Amino acid sequence: MSRFILALLLILVPSIGSAQDARISSLPMHAQPASARHGMVVAQEKIAAKIGADVLRHGGNAVDAAVATAFAMAVTYPRAGNIGGGGFMVIHLARENKDLALDYRETAPAAATPTMFLGPDGKPDAAKSRDGALGIGVPGTVAGLTDALQRYGSGNFTLRELLLPAIRLARDGFVITDDIADTLPDARKRFAPWPSSAALLARADGTPLREGDKLIQPDLANTLQAIADHGTDGFYDGPVAQKLASAIQAAGGIVTRDDLKAYRPVWREPVRGSYRGYDIVSMPLPSSGGTVLIETLNILEGFDLHKMGAQTPASLHVLIEAMKRAYADRARYLGDPAFSKAPLTRLLSKDYAAQLRADISPDKSTAVKAAAAQPHEGTNTTHFSVVDAQGNAVSNTYTLNFSYGVGLIAEGTGVLLNNELDDFTAAPGASNAYGLVGYEANLPGPGKRPLSSMTPTIVLKDGRPVLVTGSPGGSRIISTTLQVIVNTLDYRMNIAQAVSLPRLHHQWMPDEVRIEHGFPQATRDALRAMGHTLVTPMGQTSANSIAASKDGWLGAADPRTRGAEAAGY
Repeated sequence: MSRFILALLLILVPSIGSAQDARISSLPMHAQPASARHGMVVAQEKIAAKIGADVLRHGGNAVDAAVATAFAMAVTYPRAGNIGGGGFMVIHLARENKDLALDYRETAPAAATPTMFLGPDGKPDAAKSRDGALGIGVPGTVAGLTDALQRYGSGNFTLRELLLPAIRLARDGFVITDDIADTLPDARKRFAPWPSSAALLARADGTPLREGDKLIQPDLANTLQAIADHGTDGFYDGPVAQKLASAIQAAGGIVTRDDLKAYRPVWREPVRGSYRGYDIVSMPLPSSGGTVLIETLNILEGFDLHKMGAQTPASLHVLIEAMKRAYADRARYLGDPAFSKAPLTRLLSKDYAAQLRADISPDKSTAVKAAAAQPHEGTNTTHFSVVDAQGNAVSNTYTLNFSYGVGLIAEGTGVLLNNELDDFTAAPGASNAYGLVGYEANLPGPGKRPLSSMTPTIVLKDGRPVLVTGSPGGSRIISTTLQVIVNTLDYRMNIAQAVSLPRLHHQWMPDEVRIEHGFPQATRDALRAMGHTLVTPMGQTSANSIAASKDGWLGAADPRTRGAEAAGY
C-alpha cells in the first residue's frame, strides 16, 4: 500500500466528523484567498478536496488529483458528485503547452425519440423528463475519468489507488454535515417514489438523515470496487451494468445494457477566445458554456469596465445586455455537434460581437429577438478546480441535473441516477427546468448528448494558467463564470473577492434579471430605472476557483456552499 493511501486512511478519514464552520451569511468584499505554493484543489465538499490535495502532495499531477476528487465526491456529495451522471473537463498540460477538452456528458439511449417527452396532447410533459426514469441518460463519468487518467495521469497512481479513499468512505461511512445536511430534508420527495433510495437516505423511522448521522453506502462501495478491479468494464459491463439497466427499466426508463456498453467519452478541441490580452480556454459543444462565455466577453471587450467601476449601475447594465444577446444565440443555434451544425465562427468572432455591441443602449434595457432574426444545467451540478506544481490545470464540472438527480438509486449498486435528458428541448421553442429555450438542434435522439451550460474554463497568459474556474447552477453557470473572470481581469480583485462578490444573471428568456442579495438599494433602483426587471433569488451557484500569484496558487472556496474548501500544500 502506498504512503499516499496510508496517509489518507490514517489521517484524513478519522477527521471526517470534525466540527464545521458556520454557514457564511454574508459575502465580504475583503475576503482573502487560501494560498499554496505547490498545488491546490478547490471543491464544493471538503473531504474530497483534501483527498485531491493529498494526491498532489504524494506526487500526483492535476489529472490524478481530479480523478480522486471526482470519485470521492460521488460518495461525499451525493446530490451532485456522481458516477450516475456525466460532465466536462478542461485540461491544460504545462510541458506540452497543450489544452484539451473531455466530453463525458450523458447520452440519450438508443430508443430515444424527438417526441419522447410530449404528452398525449402533443405538448411537453415536464414530469416525463424530470420526475421519472425516462429522463435518465447513459452515465458518462466513469468512462470519462478513467480515460483521462489513462491518457494524462502522472503514472504514479493506479486507478485502484485513486479509488481506495472513495471505497473506504462508502464502506465505513462518514458523518453528515454541511451541504448534505442542508439539502437531504428537502430532497425527501425525490426519494419517496424509489424504495431503494428512501431506505438508504433515511433513518429507520423514515425521516431524512440529519447532521451528525452517519451515511454508509455498502452497495456503492462494491460498485466502486468493481471499477477498481475491472476498470470501465466494472461499470458498463457485467453485474453492475445488469443491475443498472434492470433498475432503470423497472422504473420506466429505456436505458439498456447495450446502451451502457456502447458509451464512449469524446475528446474535443476546446473553444478558444481572447479577452484583454488573456487566452480563454473553455468547453465546446455540446456544452454551450464556452461559446456563450466567449461571445459575451467579446461584447464586453468594447466597454471600459474598469473605468466604469465594479458593480456600478453602468457596468452591470452592459453586463446584462451582453448576456441577453449571447443567450439568445444559444437558444437558436446550439446543440450536439454530431447532429447539428452551429455557426461557431460567426458567433465567436470579434466583428459579430461589435455588431451586437452597437445595439446596446448605454442607459436603457433593450429587447432582444432570438439570434437577432438570423436563420436557422443544474442545481445538482458541482465544479472543482485543480492545479499542480508543474503548472498543469484541470477545470471539471459534472452533474446529475436536479439536486440528487431523478432520486433513484439503482437497487444493488448504490448509484444515484441522473435526469439529464431534461436538458433536451421537448419541442421547438419549449424551455427546460431552468427556463432555457431550445429549438430543433437540441431535440432528443438516439445517442445524442443534450446541450449543457457547464463552463469549465482555464484562463491563460503567455501559455500559463492564471485562473481556473467554473460553477454549478444550471443556466446560471455561464453568467457566474463570466463574472468571476470579469472581476479578476477587469477589476483586478483577488480570487476570493472575485468569487464572493454578489452576482446577477440574464438568460434572454424570460426577460428578467435574477439577482443575489448584497447589491445596494441605489444600484437596484438605478437598474430598474433603465428598464430592467429584477427578480430574487438568483439561485445557487458555487464558483470554486484558483488564481496564480507570484508566490504560488490562491484558491477560493465559494462561501455560498457550506463545506466548500480550498485544500493545498
